Amino acid sequence: MTQTITSLEGFVRKIRAVTPADDEVLVYRGHSDRRKFKLIPFVLREQKFKDAEETILRELLASHPAEFAADSTTLEQLARVQHYSLPTRLLDITWNPLVSLYFAAKNDKNITGEVVVFRIKKHHVKFFDSDTVSCIANLAHLKVAEKDAINFSLAGDDFNLQPPIDRLLQFIRVEKPHFRAGIDPAHLKTVLCVKPKKNNPRLLAQSGAFLIFGLTGSLDASPVPEIAIERIQINGRKKLDIVNELDRMGINDSTMFPEIEKAALYIRQAL
Repeated sequence: MTQTITSLEGFVRKIRAVTPADDEVLVYRGHSDRRKFKLIPFVLREQKFKDAEETILRELLASHPAEFAADSTTLEQLARVQHYSLPTRLLDITWNPLVSLYFAAKNDKNITGEVVVFRIKKHHVKFFDSDTVSCIANLAHLKVAEKDAINFSLAGDDFNLQPPIDRLLQFIRVEKPHFRAGIDPAHLKTVLCVKPKKNNPRLLAQSGAFLIFGLTGSLDASPVPEIAIERIQINGRKKLDIVNELDRMGINDSTMFPEIEKAALYIRQAL
């Protein structure tokens, strides 16, 4: 997909030509600058974030416990702090290609954007209560030295009896008390598509989902066999026209960010 899109009509025509196989689903992500943004979650982009991952979540939980009172799993907590732009191992995606186009076109005018199309095997799409998702999400509670100490050459009981994995199991059992010590090493090194609970207005408005990253790198540098990637370039000089077309379709700052302050700003700027 090398053609550069210059209009909403052209984008819809291009998207309609992307047909998933019977065992695939399609999800999308928009980048306003195709050269700047990589397929890697915030917490894995810089060493200082990797080093602090174990404390980032606890710091916000400690200072604002009421915000997390309804969250029963680490995934739900990560999804909530993602909403506040705190570094996590989640990468935002959407089921709606027009939402991805909005994010590709709304900023960095005159810079080529892109919509990333993910073809994901259906068995690689998990719900919020998946055991595998719980294993990956709870990596956020391990110290960086513990994650680095995991020996992936081991298997079976030998793998699960390692001190870092034993500690990971303790966190998993907080949300899944009957979880057995049977973590598959491959599950901790993959990337999954997660269907979260739509328990905040932004997730609902953006038809949101997540890619959750295990102990892996960027999808650009470390592909996952179950996830194929295609890219649609968005002409930077036509971004404003595309944003205006999307606005007429009801996709704008106010609808994508339904918090009252965003709605107020949109109304003011529209005057």
